[in-house]
Amino acid sequence: MRFSHLSSTPDAAPRLAAVVADGALFLDEVMPDAPRDLQDLIERGEDAMAGVRAVVDESVATGRPLTPVSGLRHASAVLRPPQVIAIGANYAAHASELKLRSEKAATVFSLWPNSLAGHGGTTSWPEDLTTQVDYEAELGVIIGRPARNVSARDALDYVFGYTVVNDITARDLQFSEAQWSRCKSFDGFTPNGPVVVTADEIADPQDLWLTTNVDGSILQDASTADMVRSVAQIIEFLSHSATIQPGTLISTGSPGGAGYSRNPPVFLRDKSTVTVSIGGIGYLTTYCRVT
Repeated sequence: MRFSHLSSTPDAAPRLAAVVADGALFLDEVMPDAPRDLQDLIERGEDAMAGVRAVVDESVATGRPLTPVSGLRHASAVLRPPQVIAIGANYAAHASELKLRSEKAATVFSLWPNSLAGHGGTTSWPEDLTTQVDYEAELGVIIGRPARNVSARDALDYVFGYTVVNDITARDLQFSEAQWSRCKSFDGFTPNGPVVVTADEIADPQDLWLTTNVDGSILQDASTADMVRSVAQIIEFLSHSATIQPGTLISTGSPGGAGYSRNPPVFLRDKSTVTVSIGGIGYLTTYCRVT
């Protein structure tokens, strides 16, 4: 199944919908006690998810009209995650181009919740604070149940679903400070979506293709098979020191092709359009404005 948070007008609160082909089925229109968002659905557990599947299947089978997604606005695919965890330098090519050391342990940092944004939105930043804003295509992983001391063998059983993430980064801040959270946590710097695809639809998260298109040019083009640490290994690593809470979004790192490392560098500019895609999940577009 595929889920999105959608609204019909800019000032309307986003509502959880199941996305079927090009249509949206708002759960609060077909369920008396519908989950208010994806986090609520995940926290209610497997029985609630089974109930949602049954309602959606029945609605589709009986021909219930769907709302065209094209006429709706996307909010962040995750609205209230208990944590947004990012993994740095998880593709050898990206680590090399940024001249980052390959550490024995994974590089882990947090992204602030204000950075979450939806597909088709506009992300802006002040020119007097950063002039080197970069893109990073990443596979997002949403945890479905508490994960503590999980083995890599069992780790994918704890995944609720997957989404597309663009880990937008102010490179000039990143390399002038001793931490990475601030440079990646401007308002709107973590667009994600347009959907969360449930784990049963992704046979192997290490067999997905990522691309980044900036203003008509493909600048990243790689496979999740190139990760230094697989999704399962990341979950194992994180869960051995702390419980990963249901609904947590893990952004798993970006492949090579970053704008910072190009000659000449390619940074996001005023009126740039960047689209990150992952096969089997979808296309995530962000419009850029410099203020």
